[in-house]
Amino acid sequence: MNIATARMTARRTTFGTTPAGTQASLFELEEPGVLKARITDYGGAIVGLETPDREGRLADVVQGFDSLDGYLDPENPYMGAIVGRFANRIAGGRFRLGSREVELATNNGPNSLHGGERGFSHTVWRSEIVETDDSVGVVLRHRSEDGDEGYPGALDCTVSYQLRAGGGLLIESEATCDATTVVNLTFHAYFNLEGHAAGSVLDHRLRICAERFTPLDETQIPMGSLIAVAETPFDFRRSKRLGRDIDADDEQIQRGSGFDHNWVVDGWNVGESVLRQAARLEAPESGRVLELSTTEPGLQVYTANFLDGTLRGKGGQSYARRSSVCLEPQHFPDSPNQPQFPPTVLEPGDVYRQRTLYRFSVAP
Repeated sequence: MNIATARMTARRTTFGTTPAGTQASLFELEEPGVLKARITDYGGAIVGLETPDREGRLADVVQGFDSLDGYLDPENPYMGAIVGRFANRIAGGRFRLGSREVELATNNGPNSLHGGERGFSHTVWRSEIVETDDSVGVVLRHRSEDGDEGYPGALDCTVSYQLRAGGGLLIESEATCDATTVVNLTFHAYFNLEGHAAGSVLDHRLRICAERFTPLDETQIPMGSLIAVAETPFDFRRSKRLGRDIDADDEQIQRGSGFDHNWVVDGWNVGESVLRQAARLEAPESGRVLELSTTEPGLQVYTANFLDGTLRGKGGQSYARRSSVCLEPQHFPDSPNQPQFPPTVLEPGDVYRQRTLYRFSVAP
């Protein structure tokens, strides 16, 4: 092991027991003074991320819960979780796959959301600590059986969280199937770079590397077009305050109750697996910076518009509306119904792959 990984540590503790009697674990990955990640194998959720501000003071910058009970709560809005088998929305909970009509649970108005009623965020994944020459991490595995939430084919998924020297958290995902299916994973961390209990994120500055986004209909399903962000509230090509245009008199803003849209990441090409910078988020008071790079064609930005203060998180903190922001790398919503979008079909013998890097630093 080299000097970098010698400074990193990984340990496993018990997090709690599910109503079915399955034990969940909590993993702590740490590079002292740089980044500490806490991850549970229940839903693969990121429970905590501690990183320093410009004065060297550590704070936990993701919202979540102190115990497993919070993640088991039916009202838990996917806090920190792996989302699948298909992230985001599928119109009417239906799509055609070859000659087959696939029908899913509709758990978000008329649509299917984030894998259905339970999905990947509500199961205990098999887990183990892994150390390499340049990282420490946890590897999670889950088998989604044929017919799970209505999806065809058995799907075997592996997701690894790797702590990289210098403030990086690399997430690598793979999946294989035994029959034609669809797959689209994402990661649903709620970020507040001033600290999980710091209140509003509207003064955070965000830059998105995207010239286009996918506008939504009245039920938050993409309308099929890719619209230029120029001269719209969705133009984050230059860093700006999250709150600047979040309540603009704009039909798309109204449909998302703020930002809850998919941006088209610049430079993505079918068949490539290249990490591209998709977003940069900065907190003005602490100076903390999060840079997100991904192999995915889309980035869902959600400004916690539907948190209402009733959810009690870590330390009993009440998480209010717009007290965090989610940056979710993904394929586009409703892709199985929209063949002009990047494909999400997985065939037997092929491998689904995704890589996403969260890199934390401090602005001068």
